[in-house]
Amino acid sequence: MTTTPLRRLLPALALALLTACAPRGMITAVPPDAVLGPIVPLFVGTTRQLGDDGSYGPKRSEALHLARYDIAIPPMRKVGKVVFPKHPAKPDPKTDFLTTAQVLYPTNARFRTDLSRALATNNNEAVIFVHGFNNTFAEGLYRFAQLDHDLQLPGVAVQYSWPSAAQPLGYVEDRESVLFARDGLEQLIRDVSDAGARRIILVAHSMGAHLTMEALRQISLRGDKALMNRIDGVVLISPDIDVDVFRMTAKTIGQLPEPFIIFGSPRDGVLRLSGFITGQQGRLGTLEDVSRLADLDVTYVDVAAFRDGTGHFTAATSPALISLISGIDDVNAAFRGDAAARVGLLPGAVITFRSATRIILSPLGQITGTNLTP
Repeated sequence: MTTTPLRRLLPALALALLTACAPRGMITAVPPDAVLGPIVPLFVGTTRQLGDDGSYGPKRSEALHLARYDIAIPPMRKVGKVVFPKHPAKPDPKTDFLTTAQVLYPTNARFRTDLSRALATNNNEAVIFVHGFNNTFAEGLYRFAQLDHDLQLPGVAVQYSWPSAAQPLGYVEDRESVLFARDGLEQLIRDVSDAGARRIILVAHSMGAHLTMEALRQISLRGDKALMNRIDGVVLISPDIDVDVFRMTAKTIGQLPEPFIIFGSPRDGVLRLSGFITGQQGRLGTLEDVSRLADLDVTYVDVAAFRDGTGHFTAATSPALISLISGIDDVNAAFRGDAAARVGLLPGAVITFRSATRIILSPLGQITGTNLTP
């Protein structure tokens, strides 16, 4: 007889098995004049190996490869959705995400020169996105292009692509790859800083949150205060990291970058499956009792009411939540580290435990300024 905990995991497990049989997202290149929507330029650092087909695959690379991709956002799509061409030979620019340019940099200096030009026209601000478990290179790339466009993120978009096996059953391998990839992320943060970024926001999803915490821990242990001071905010979306591990890592880092925002949901089916696989049920992304973070200066945003699919990437895929986030005037103030504005970042029921704040969002209501009213 199936136990209740396992029964709750069955939808996420079924999704993983279905995904294993489905074709994976791949880059489809077209000329710039063939697209219809806006183009998002993404700078990329990756510790994936470059394959014979000219794309980055799942194999690990000890060297950090640097690149830039220009991604076309199709005009006819649902907010929060990424669509790959069903027939790559005949893509539809009205509905499909497409790539209009690929630049592979032979040296760090060339990368920093181009990135420096982009930063100069974007207030010297950069957002570095770290994808999660079970992602191909193209999937992480296009997802960040969607996130950057839909949320209108400030600054230059930079993607860190670590060597995920891109296999639903490759969870253990991906956890090892996270540890392998932490030096590469640290180097990319350093390269972005050296290119002239004065403010760097780190945004990480799922297992990428674990990787991000590891990189921050390394920077702190090196005593590189100048680089830490460039990191002006951290956003973890559905973080797949044990709560106790997160606490110890945060204590090693010391003062966390401000603001430090965590999007999570107790209803996240993928993280429940992760807890089942690891035997550790206390995942940061499913935290219900924020008092466990009471001694850390963090804001925990509960998005369970906006559940979309498995609830594992709601902040990027739920049109209602995307509209809520992008429509709040206080987002930029919160990213500047304004503690008072941080609570107004996402209006809702606010619970405070010493330094930690939990905001429980509701899809019902209208936003007026920073207040959510029925």
